[in-house]
Amino acid sequence: MNWIDSIKNYIPCNDQEKNDKKIILSSLDNFNDILTRDNEFIHITSSAFVVNKNRDKTLMVHHNIYNSWCWTGGHADGEEDLLLVALNEAKEETGVKNIFPINDNIYALDILPVFGHVKNGQYVSSHLHISVAYLMEADENEALIVKDDENSGVTWIPINQIDAFSNEAHMKKVYSKILDKIK
Repeated sequence: MNWIDSIKNYIPCNDQEKNDKKIILSSLDNFNDILTRDNEFIHITSSAFVVNKNRDKTLMVHHNIYNSWCWTGGHADGEEDLLLVALNEAKEETGVKNIFPINDNIYALDILPVFGHVKNGQYVSSHLHISVAYLMEADENEALIVKDDENSGVTWIPINQIDAFSNEAHMKKVYSKILDKIK
């Protein structure tokens, strides 16, 4: 299934996702460069919420720009296989090689704010990410490797402690929604 159809076929789990999906579909109609950062207002990112086999821990990175523990993910940068983007980002950012999707379906759909920041010496203005997220599993005993240019830590966090690690209020809501779906 192509990336647009996967978004169109996604069944929202709550009112937030229903509203965000409506805006996302409208954005797809109004912008032709939404898969790339050439669109400075709104563009697609793909993330992985990685859990261990027991589903009681999640694999997170301490993001350098946001100074917070968060899930892995990155920009689509023109790649239409959003599951592949999420999988590759999870592997790159954590060093874990044996990560696999629990299924191929989108697990969460959000529009997330990105506040202005400096990246690689360049100022990046505030914009929006269309966040397409997937649920993945990994072996919690596999070695973790920090990706210095993006994060300053990689660790398994007990699922019931995510709020203590994340300092981004809007992301706490996203993680809470995902955890409710996992239950």
